[in-house]
Amino acid sequence: MSKNLVIVESPSKSKTIEKYLGSDYKVVSSKGHICDLATSGKEGLGIDIDHDFKPTYKINSDKKDVVKELKKLAKNSGSIYLASDPDREGEAIAWHLARELDLDVDSTNRIIFHEITKPAILEAIKNPSHIDMDLVRSQETRRMLDRIIGFKLSKLLKNKIQSKSAGRVQSVALHLIVEREKEIQAFQPKEYWSIHANLKKSRKSFTADLTKVDGKKPKLENEEQANAVVKRCHSDFVLSSLSTRSRKRQPKLPFTTSTLQQESSTKLGYGAKKTMTIAQKLYEGIDLGGQMQGLITYMRSDSTRLSDLFVKDAHAYIENEYGKDYIGPVHAHNSKNAQDAHEAIRPTNINNVPEKIKAYLTNEQYRLYSLIYARTVASLMSDAVFSVTNAKFECNGCEFTSSGQMLKFDGYLKVYSAYEKQKDEILPALEKGELFSDVPVEAKQHFTEPPARYTEARLIKDLEEKSIGRPSTYAMIIDTLQKRGYALLQPDPNKTTKTKVFFPSDQGILTDEKLQEYFKSVINVEYTANMENSLDSIADGDTDPIAYLHSFYDEFEPLVEDAYDKMPKKELERVGRTCPDCGGELVYRNGKYGRFISCINFPKCRYTESQEETNPAAEEGQEEKICPNCGAKMVIKKGRFGPFWACTNYPECKTIVSLKEKAKPQPTGEKCPECGHDLVLRKSRFGTTFVGCSNYPKCRYIKKSEKKKESKDAS
Repeated sequence: MSKNLVIVESPSKSKTIEKYLGSDYKVVSSKGHICDLATSGKEGLGIDIDHDFKPTYKINSDKKDVVKELKKLAKNSGSIYLASDPDREGEAIAWHLARELDLDVDSTNRIIFHEITKPAILEAIKNPSHIDMDLVRSQETRRMLDRIIGFKLSKLLKNKIQSKSAGRVQSVALHLIVEREKEIQAFQPKEYWSIHANLKKSRKSFTADLTKVDGKKPKLENEEQANAVVKRCHSDFVLSSLSTRSRKRQPKLPFTTSTLQQESSTKLGYGAKKTMTIAQKLYEGIDLGGQMQGLITYMRSDSTRLSDLFVKDAHAYIENEYGKDYIGPVHAHNSKNAQDAHEAIRPTNINNVPEKIKAYLTNEQYRLYSLIYARTVASLMSDAVFSVTNAKFECNGCEFTSSGQMLKFDGYLKVYSAYEKQKDEILPALEKGELFSDVPVEAKQHFTEPPARYTEARLIKDLEEKSIGRPSTYAMIIDTLQKRGYALLQPDPNKTTKTKVFFPSDQGILTDEKLQEYFKSVINVEYTANMENSLDSIADGDTDPIAYLHSFYDEFEPLVEDAYDKMPKKELERVGRTCPDCGGELVYRNGKYGRFISCINFPKCRYTESQEETNPAAEEGQEEKICPNCGAKMVIKKGRFGPFWACTNYPECKTIVSLKEKAKPQPTGEKCPECGHDLVLRKSRFGTTFVGCSNYPKCRYIKKSEKKKESKDAS
């Protein structure tokens, strides 16, 4: 009897799912998208715009063998189930698989699950559905928009100003960064002053801040005005009002893709791309002592909804661990653009407590899983309750206010306090009408601050709030901006914090400037947000995709033509040397792997060199190297993975040699005290040696240096 075939996206989860389904099923992977728009046809778009935007699809070169194998398996299988991810891209993958495998799109062969657990997989197999062609058309429209905008703008900008690319969402994200930088540069700080009274009772000191002068909010713009108020406050302070009330603080909602990326950035220091990579592995499955199990639900979600079954299990866990008083109501609040097909990002099993499974996780997996676990459990717990005391003091027409708070009931902070710090600020016992004499009053000078530069978390928050793109694409957008050299993510040299922020590069500013000059009506926040709404409307079956594409193209294409006519070409920067092949001037250009030197007569003359070639020995501390194959001189070039030796006789001789050979770990004969694997001597990227576990990265044990111990003992 033929086995049933299940096709998933990722190979790492195929074995887990096959175990759950049993011997009647074979589970294989498509390894993501099997095809994409071709780069043939007019302008290489792969889209026949003149015939209602008819797309031409081509199997990706690296997927030809995969498709060949899938076709072979499909011929000899029973039922075929398409189990790609439960989102717009996953639906498109299912459709492309159906096309290539000659499956009936209208047959019930699409299965959807939001977590890789046995109950979820078995339930999905029992209830197969159809491919959602509205969702497919939405993805196809988005892909065609990205291709048209990306190809046409990238070609234009490369030709005119040597910028590497532009994109539908990428360019709007760049615009936000550039606009913020302009605001900061144009900012004029304004002086202002604050007044503070330093009160004391029963050895307890506390501060009260000036809030009113003669019944009005004070505006102190210089030292003279501030000193005038200080002079008025030389008489006694009277406690005129004292109130105590309870204040509740609700837990935050469970994670969406966006909020997970933000919280992971601020609390763990992980970038959006790193967060999604770790989350992907937690979703696909971790080996928990011989049993593969998906630890979290699907990590691409903009819903805060939790399933009734999970809520029931979580509430039972909370009651058992902390008591009935800690059970809270279910909070859910989805944004207007949320796709509620998914749940929030949550643990698949409430009993997989982070500490219990820590031994099976890498440090990074453990930290992210702990954050997701704590956030989910906290969202279902009761409010934290604080006792808040407000005290008002009067002194010669000036009103000062002091407040304190004390945690009365920790509620959700019982599990989330590690990520949401809380400090009690307690006032001494006070009574209305009390007098305070000889109170020191001081004035402090301040200056208004410019708006803060974007951190990754702040940019993601702004993109989501403005409905630009989808949270699942934010990591890729942020990565692209840096790869293209449009923005740098680094600590602000003017700040003491090490938090990394975005600085637009000169090329990024120029790119944004030209896009805003010629494409302002298309590359802007409102237009991009409306485009996302239109794509959602196509997914719902309410908007015709062809009509929408025509409407977009009729507006966009004239802008491109106008830009080609009117946008001036940026002058190439001269190196100050002539080309050794044709005598033309050498110029700097921006390429795929960074800045390089080439002949101004390109493409007639194809002479190129990397910037390192001018003095490779001096720059890298290396002696002159001769090609082992042809005897020509070798130079250091910079490639995708760093610098390397290359023959100057290229392309006749294509010899390359690694600049530095990576030292192999040397066994020490010792065993790791944490996991029992061998300890090895390694060389760090800084050139120093250390002893670490051979089971890295699963085990990150590093043996402490004996020298350090000796120096400490000596001291």
